[in-house]
Amino acid sequence: MITVAVDCMGGDHGPHVTVPAALQFQARQPDVDVVLVGLRDAIERELGGKRARIYPANEVVSMDEPPAQALRYKKDSSMRVAVDLVKSGDAHACVSAGNTGALMAISRFVLKTLPGIDRPAIATVLPNMRRTNTYVLDLGANVDCTAEHLLQFGIMGAMLVAAVEHKERPSVGLLNIGVEDIKGNEAVKQAAALLRASGLNFVGNVEGNDIYKGTVDVVVCDGFVGNVALKSSEGVAQMMTETMREEFSRHVLTRIAALIAMPVIRAVRDRLDHRRYNGASLLGLRGIVIKSHGSADGYAFGQALERAVEEVRNNVPQRIEARMAQLQPQPVQ
Repeated sequence: MITVAVDCMGGDHGPHVTVPAALQFQARQPDVDVVLVGLRDAIERELGGKRARIYPANEVVSMDEPPAQALRYKKDSSMRVAVDLVKSGDAHACVSAGNTGALMAISRFVLKTLPGIDRPAIATVLPNMRRTNTYVLDLGANVDCTAEHLLQFGIMGAMLVAAVEHKERPSVGLLNIGVEDIKGNEAVKQAAALLRASGLNFVGNVEGNDIYKGTVDVVVCDGFVGNVALKSSEGVAQMMTETMREEFSRHVLTRIAALIAMPVIRAVRDRLDHRRYNGASLLGLRGIVIKSHGSADGYAFGQALERAVEEVRNNVPQRIEARMAQLQPQPVQ
């Protein structure tokens, strides 16, 4: 039985979304036990008489709360209690839609990092033109990174893909302003050398458009670049959606064209539906923590729960730890 601790109070919608989504997910997964963490009264209102495991917490971390404040002063928050359950072994994973900075700070403080990992990274999956998935990290946890950090991100991403996508040697690319070895700053150039010598299936530098081409399985970058790339992509997608809506509703003929094209439009919408890819992994910790988008609806939050269970079943932290151990100097006999 896999146990997942759910921070029910996190996100833009709180228990109104997280509680029903958790119950629906548990109904689909008979081998998963969901623990609902948060304010008991708020959770019970959403349960409406249905039975569920509740682990009470008396505080809530707001979406705009400084991470240091949440870490220091809210030790009984739903977020902290959910992560504590992973630490104690009472849960195999934690899922939260709450404050990203606070979740990272609390998770790092409570769970600690794996041996050989200096900093956890946020990894997410994105669709690509090959109808497969591209995993990108880091997406904002680490703004300033050394070459060694980028190497660690590459290893963590490769082990994640090997586990959940069942690929023996996933390909890894380093996000850069060009594919040539001479491109990029010194940290990126040094990271390329480290990745090349790491034993990973490193293919070299890749550019931003390679993320959606599906050129590689894993794209490595620092958190500043990764976050800008992700938010820019989201902005382009929103612009395209709004532009198509405006053009198809411009006059009678375009409305008729929209009706004819509706099956294709729906297929594209479903294929690119961001809710399908909800759930970012906080990699490098001694436990599994998944960050759901704050605005996630029930379907999207269910996808984040699914990702958590996948990582538990495929022993992602253990795979990362084993691979990092291979890079550490062996003791002299």
